[in-house]
Amino acid sequence: MTNNLILASSYLDRLDSWKEGLGDYSNTSLIIDRLKIDRLDTLRDDVVRIKPEVLLLDYDLLGLNASNGSASLRRLCSEAKTIIMTGVISENVEWDLVKAGVRGCCQNDIPQKFLKQAVMAVQQGELWIRRSLACRLIDELGKTTSKNKAYRATLGLLNKLTQREYDIAVRVGNGENNKQIAQACGITERTVKAHLTEIFQKLEITDRVNLALVLSSDYGDGLIDLDISLNSRLEQPPP
Repeated sequence: MTNNLILASSYLDRLDSWKEGLGDYSNTSLIIDRLKIDRLDTLRDDVVRIKPEVLLLDYDLLGLNASNGSASLRRLCSEAKTIIMTGVISENVEWDLVKAGVRGCCQNDIPQKFLKQAVMAVQQGELWIRRSLACRLIDELGKTTSKNKAYRATLGLLNKLTQREYDIAVRVGNGENNKQIAQACGITERTVKAHLTEIFQKLEITDRVNLALVLSSDYGDGLIDLDISLNSRLEQPPP
């Protein structure tokens, strides 16, 4: 059976409300087993295994005040088109979510018919965010365009790395420490340090901070693919 959608929350009443709003829109797999902030990687494993088109994720599960919250969210969003279900949040918080790869933000009490519209829009490659963020997206495109020359230079540097070195560099950029990288890659911390020494030499930098800066140029400061953003219909449900 194909699973098009994952709903993730530790609140059964929220899951029931979302399911009711979506109706029989798609086959649904529910992740409801007492998910904790430090178990987002477990949720990512389910996302990788099930390969949903859309992930409907409870904001309360993110724990974005935790040190690895943003990195965990970025890893989730790399595997599925993610819609965050929230209470009332500020525009700046929603912008940070969009930069982390989120494709939509909906309040928990969104009318059910609009929830279905949001999921359908995101599934089709569109965004479901407040309209005021459109200007920010356009401004970010301008900044990214002005960085094209630096981007090409950075890309040339990154092409010097082996696949293993590139993977480790990306993990450093995501905020992982040597122990976490070693566990994820199945190598020792000593080997991680050796790879980092080689990476620093190849990129002509001296530390992890500079490596993160190089990677931020490569990824466009963490913003989601701007081609998708500008070709999308920015949606916000009526008040």
